Amino acid sequence: MEKVRFIFWQDEDAWLGHLEEYPDYITQGETLEDLKAHLLDLHKDLSGGHIPCARRVAELDLS
Repeated sequence: MEKVRFIFWQDEDAWLGHLEEYPDYITQGETLEDLKAHLLDLHKDLSGGHIPCARRVAELDLS
């Protein structure tokens, strides 16, 4: 099973978050489980090429 990391926080009644690899694309949910469902949909769209010019985060090996 593939896993991706995400960052999340609660702001009053909303749960907000983004995929670690795609920090420009924030989504929200009414509960943490709802937020996770939205993040899964977002991941499908971003990794499937449905959102053009998506900016990503990566690591560069300096050695």
